[in-house]
Amino acid sequence: MLKQVLVGAAAVGLVTVTLCGGASRPAPPPELTVYKSPSCRCCQKWVEHMAANGFKVTSKDQDDLTALKADLGVPKSLTSCHTALVAGYVIEGHVPATDVQRLLRERPKILGLSAPGMPGAGPGMDTSKDPYEVVAFDAKGTTTVFAKH
Repeated sequence: MLKQVLVGAAAVGLVTVTLCGGASRPAPPPELTVYKSPSCRCCQKWVEHMAANGFKVTSKDQDDLTALKADLGVPKSLTSCHTALVAGYVIEGHVPATDVQRLLRERPKILGLSAPGMPGAGPGMDTSKDPYEVVAFDAKGTTTVFAKH
């Protein structure tokens, strides 16, 4: 009989599968593909933040992300400096790993999350302590606050 048990890494949404013989193995880390400018340091810092928080990150450098963001349905008012894809969701900008982990646990019926603009307190930015919001958006462009930081 197979059992799925949440392990100490439940905070990152990892699951351990226990097999009949008692052996267990962790589920693979969530795969995140990040599209970013090759010269953007804050984007690279965000990539490092996500990797340090359990994501398997692949970076793809592109000089212009405008068409990609439009194709993925990111409303212009929510754009930021980089765009990522994880488990069928769009992650726009400096969204904290904890919010992406929550997104993957809850699986809401949305298109993605955005930290609009470049909030100074966002991971990878770290230039201020000013509060900011992470916004959920759907395919119709409807937005709701997902988290406040």
